[in-house]
Amino acid sequence: MQFFGWNLQATKKQDELKGLAVSVNELIEQQRYVPYLSMSENMMTSDRAGDVKSVFKGRGMEFEEVRTYNFGDDIRDIDWRVTARKAEPYTKLFREEKDREIVVLLDLSSSMVFGTKGELKSVAAAKLAALIGWMTLKNKDRFGLLLFDGKDTTYYKPQNNQKSLMMLFQVIADKSKQILRENYDGDLSAALKMFELSHKGQGTFFVLSDFYNISDKFFKNIAALSRQHCVYCWRIFDILEDIAPFDGVYAAQNGEQKVVFDTSVEAFKTEYRQHFALQRQNFQINCQKFFCRYLEIRTDSPIFKQLVRL
Repeated sequence: MQFFGWNLQATKKQDELKGLAVSVNELIEQQRYVPYLSMSENMMTSDRAGDVKSVFKGRGMEFEEVRTYNFGDDIRDIDWRVTARKAEPYTKLFREEKDREIVVLLDLSSSMVFGTKGELKSVAAAKLAALIGWMTLKNKDRFGLLLFDGKDTTYYKPQNNQKSLMMLFQVIADKSKQILRENYDGDLSAALKMFELSHKGQGTFFVLSDFYNISDKFFKNIAALSRQHCVYCWRIFDILEDIAPFDGVYAAQNGEQKVVFDTSVEAFKTEYRQHFALQRQNFQINCQKFFCRYLEIRTDSPIFKQLVRL
């Protein structure tokens, strides 16, 4: 039995990796959630000046002309300068911006190969990238991918056809399995710099990561990108990173470094949660400073539901 190049035996093997690596079928399945996001009225407004809707709320708009206000026009489009000069209401008209470029930086470095409930962060990030891809095609825009595995960065130029999207899904699926065997701790800032140098023109840029492997250069690169692109930083996190595990004594190991800790101690619980909260707060402040939209996605909750609730 064949389906998008997968046979029954391959599907059985993939079931054993469910939650650990993402399959092409799982990425294709994200298309089913597009209507839920299309119906969301308040989804993901931008932090930029004004109430600018994100790429998930239809097409971008370019200013075209000013005309007299008619009943039913959006009052937010009123041109107050012309209205004051003419002593009657005038509204701005916009036309759809065609063929925009949407690019996702998908972080699949070592810290993303972690998860305690639901699925690994790498799997959740891959599904989110696929969902953005489907939304991009729905809006007749072009979708591109910047794949970062902690060692190498590969840039796939934006295209607006399903064949290209299927190819990217295969690339993502292959890499998500590969990082289970070998993964790297590279600096995400290098991937941002590569995109800045290789991509021309304006567009919308999503960074899907846990933002652990970043250096001081990260927000310098974000600042440079924000001057030309609309930038979104979406943190993928596991619940264990936010809340300490159930009371007990645990042992953890990272390479040769080992640690034993007791989660029944209240002081430990408080410090544990404050660490993630402080990291989150500092990151949000920097995102606001550089006009970058910040969002958090938990691995143990359906992605589309987290987006619809916005």
